[in-house]
Amino acid sequence: AATTWAEYKQHIEKDPALTRRFQVVKIDEPSEAVAVLMLRGVAGVLEQHHKVQILDEAIEAAVSLSHRYIPARQLPDKAVSLLDTACARVAISQHATPAEVEDIMRRRQALEVERAIIGREAAIGIGVADRQARVETGLAETELTLAAAQQRWDREKALVGEILELRARLRGEGVPLNAVEPLETVAETAGADAPEVIAPETDAPDAPEPDADATATADSSPPDPAAGLARLRELMAELAEAQGETPLILPSVDRNAVAAVVQDWTGIPTGRMLSSQTEKALRLAATLSERVVGQDHAMEMIAKRVQTSRAGLGAPEKPVGVFLLCGPSGVGKTETALALAETLYGGEQNLISINMSEFQEAHTVSTLKGAPPGYVGYGKGGILTEAVRRKPYSVILLDEVEKAHPDVHEIFFQVFDKGMMDDSEGRRIDFKNTLILLTSNVGSEVIMDRTSSGTVRAGLDDLDTALRAPLLKVFPAAFLGRVVTIPYYPLSDMMIEAITRHQFAKIARRLRLSNDAELVIGDGVMDLVKARCTEIESGGRMIDAILTNTFLPELSRGVLNRSLEGEKMTKVTVGASEGGFTYSFE
Repeated sequence: AATTWAEYKQHIEKDPALTRRFQVVKIDEPSEAVAVLMLRGVAGVLEQHHKVQILDEAIEAAVSLSHRYIPARQLPDKAVSLLDTACARVAISQHATPAEVEDIMRRRQALEVERAIIGREAAIGIGVADRQARVETGLAETELTLAAAQQRWDREKALVGEILELRARLRGEGVPLNAVEPLETVAETAGADAPEVIAPETDAPDAPEPDADATATADSSPPDPAAGLARLRELMAELAEAQGETPLILPSVDRNAVAAVVQDWTGIPTGRMLSSQTEKALRLAATLSERVVGQDHAMEMIAKRVQTSRAGLGAPEKPVGVFLLCGPSGVGKTETALALAETLYGGEQNLISINMSEFQEAHTVSTLKGAPPGYVGYGKGGILTEAVRRKPYSVILLDEVEKAHPDVHEIFFQVFDKGMMDDSEGRRIDFKNTLILLTSNVGSEVIMDRTSSGTVRAGLDDLDTALRAPLLKVFPAAFLGRVVTIPYYPLSDMMIEAITRHQFAKIARRLRLSNDAELVIGDGVMDLVKARCTEIESGGRMIDAILTNTFLPELSRGVLNRSLEGEKMTKVTVGASEGGFTYSFE
C-alpha cells in the first residue's frame, strides 16, 4: 500500500489493526544527485515518445531548477513533468509554425480587417484619411517583418533537418557517445537502446525537412566519423549564428529549453539573459535616476544588489535585496518601488504594495500570513503570502513600516534571513526572487539637518551613524541588522524643477493622446511652480498638488470650451504671470 504521511496519520494510525498489519516504510524525497539518476532512467522513454534528443544538461537542469523554483511539488515528479513539457515544446517547434511567425500573421490579419472597415467607411463619405495612411504603413512594415521571419524560419528548418539526419548517421555508425561531446550527451542508462534522434516523417508542409542542397550536402558527407563530427560542429555553429538569442526551432532538449518552461510556469527569469536584459541591468542606476530625481546614491546601491543577483553571485537562500528607505515625505521612496517594478519586472502590476499603517495591532499579523485554524478566514490565505505565491518574481513595498506593531516586524526576520515564510496552512512561501523595499519617515529631522540643497554636509557614513539612533527607538537592532538602510535627501530647487518637467511631460503625453495637441511650456512657468513649493516637508507631493488643483482644472476648462465650440486644437502654450498660469490655444 502507498499513501502520504497526512493520510496515514488521519486514517491508518488511528486503527491498531491496520498499523499492526502494515509495516511503515518511510520514503523521503530523493536528493538532486539521486533524482538525476532516476531521470536518466526515463529519458530514453521520453526521447522515444517525443522523437527528440535529450541532452544530459537538460536532465540536470530539470532537477536543479525544479528543486529551486517549484517548492510546492516533490522530486522526481516535478522534474519529470518539467522535462516532459520541454520535450513537447522542442518537438512542436520542429513541426509547427513558430509563435513569432504566427503573431506577425495575426497582426497582418488584424490590419487587413481594419483596412476593410476603413474602406467601407470611406465609401460613405466618412473622413478616414489619417487612419488609412496609418494602416497602410503598418501593413507594409508587417509584410517586411513577416518576410524576414519566414526567411529565417526556412533557414533554421534546413539546418535543423541536416543536423538531425547527420546525428542519426553518426549514431548509426557506432560512434561512441563520449566522442560526440559536447554536441550531444545521451542519458547513461539509455545506453545502446537509446532511440535514433531523427524527426518523424510528416505530411505537414512546414516540417523541418532539409532542402535539396542541404540533403545533397548530407548525402555527400564522408562516412568517416571524424569528418562527420567536424561537419556537425560547423552546422551547429551556423545554426547558432542564424538563431541569435531567440531561436525559432530547437534541435534538441537542452538547458535553455528547460529553463524557458520554468520561466513560463513561475514567471521567474531562469534562462539565458538576453543582451537587452543584461544591458538593462547594467544601466539600472541611470534608468532609475531618470524617474527618481536627486537620489542617485540610493539608485546606485539598489542597482549593485540587483546586478549581483542577475549575475548569479548573490546568496540563493535570500531575497534579491532588502532595503529600508528613510527620508522626508515626497522625496521618491514609493516612486523607487514603482520604477523598479516597471524597469525590471515587466510593469507596475508586479508590485505588491502593502500599507503597514493598517497593522498597528498584534493580531493583524494573521492578515499578512492567513488566519490560524479555528479563526474566521482560515483557508483563504494572507494578503502577503498569497500575493507572493501568485507572483514570486516581484517587488514588495512595505510602506510606512514604522507604524506597524512590533510583532508584525518580527514575522519578517525569517523572510529577510532565509527568503521564506510559512503561511497559516503550513505552506512554505518562497521570497527568494523578490526585491523588498520598506519605507519610513523615521529620522527625517536628522536627514534634513545634515543636508543642504540636496547634498550631504557630512559624509554618507556619518549620516548613517546619526540616523541609527532614531531608528533604534522604533525598530529592534535585530531588524535593522537584516536590512540595508538608505537615506533619501530633501529636494533642492534644481530637483523640484526636474520633477516639474517630468510631470509636465506626462501631462503633454496625455494631451497628445486625448486631443492630438502639443503642450508647450513657456518661460517663467518653472519659476512659478518653484515659488509655490513653500512646504519643503511635502517634497514632490507639493508639485503634484499644484498641478492637480490649479494647472489641470484651468487647462481642462480651456480644452472643453474649444471642444464645445467645435474648434480644432493643435497646440497649447502655457505661460506665467503674477496671477498664475496663462494659456494660449492654437
